[in-house]
This record gives sequence, structure tokens and C-alpha cells, in this order.
Amino acid sequence: MSVTLLKCVLLLACAAHLTLLHCDRIITLLDGGRFDFRALSDNEKLSAVMGDTPLERPMRSMVLGAFAMTAAFPGYLVLGVWMLPQSPVCGALMLAGGILFLLPGVAHHVFCGAVEWFYLRMNKTEEAWAAIVEFFKKTSATMYVCYFGLLIFAVSFFIAVVTGTTALPRWACVFNTLPVFLLLSPFRIVGTGNIANAVMFAGLFFLI
Repeated sequence: MSVTLLKCVLLLACAAHLTLLHCDRIITLLDGGRFDFRALSDNEKLSAVMGDTPLERPMRSMVLGAFAMTAAFPGYLVLGVWMLPQSPVCGALMLAGGILFLLPGVAHHVFCGAVEWFYLRMNKTEEAWAAIVEFFKKTSATMYVCYFGLLIFAVSFFIAVVTGTTALPRWACVFNTLPVFLLLSPFRIVGTGNIANAVMFAGLFFLI
């Protein structure tokens, strides 16, 4: 693969994660406040947080997010392929992690939007609340597999760079989802994971 094509794919992945950041924000910063999963435990709390949030917002997040995650997919694959000649083990783990992250991740992203959309569409009733909580619990496996895949990808990439296995300087290990995510986590910024991923791809765009 040419360096130009590689850089184009990395830039696309960065833009895709910035788009996903927008998708995260519109289904987290709602009319009645900031949504978190603890609100799912009580219908009154969930109803208050949802407020008068328009149906268009979770729908836009679902559709735009699905396309954005699809656009990010090649970025993870090309990094895995780029890594293979330098470290076959890390390259294979990165490919496997990228696939586990993105494929179930699309489903997880859509499911999160669907939970909000159906709750609002069913007028935030007790029946609606019971239905979406059951739905979320039964589809949560996609979330766990998704983030497990991202962890595999990030750790494998970090180890390869910090040990000097790749052509990148060792300090380039900071352009990785894991350290950036850990740095930003205390600030509780909405979409921290997507910010970290965007920083990784932006940094690698200039370094590779």
C-alpha cells in the first residue's frame, strides 16, 4: 500500500471518529440533562433526562453513526496490515481487535440510539421503560465485545511502538487510544473514546 493511500485512510478514520463524537453528544446531552446508564434504573429519572428531546436526534445518531463507523473500519485494518511485517503477532492482534471493535460496534451504536428512539416514540411510559431496559440488557453483549476488541487493538499497538518494534519513534506510543483515553477520562468529556481515537489517527497521519 502506498503511503499516500495509507494517509488518506487514516484521515478518513479521524474524520469518522469526529463524526461519531457528534453522534455521541446528541444522544448524551439531552433536553433534560446529561444521560448516563444509571438513569435506566428508574423511569422517572429517565423521563426527566429525556425531557422534550426530539425523535430526530437519536435517529440521526443511529444512521450517521453507522456510516461513520463503517468509514472508520479501513483505518484499523490498514494499521493492522502495516504492522504485520514488523510484528506478525501484534499485527494479527490489531486486525482481530479492529474487527471485534467495529463490527459489533456498529450494532452497539445503533442499539443505543434505538433505546432512546423507542422510549421517546412510546411516550416514556412504564411499559416503554421496561421494554427498552430489557432490550438494552439483552443486546449488551455487543458493547462488551466492541470495547474488548478496541482494548486488544490499542494494547497491541502500544506495545509494538513502545518496544521499538515499528519504524515509529518510541514516543509515538502516546498517539494511541489507550493513553489518550486515560488522560481525558477524569474530565468526563462526552465522547472521550472517540476523541482519543481521532487523536490517534491524526497523530499517525503525520508520523507514518
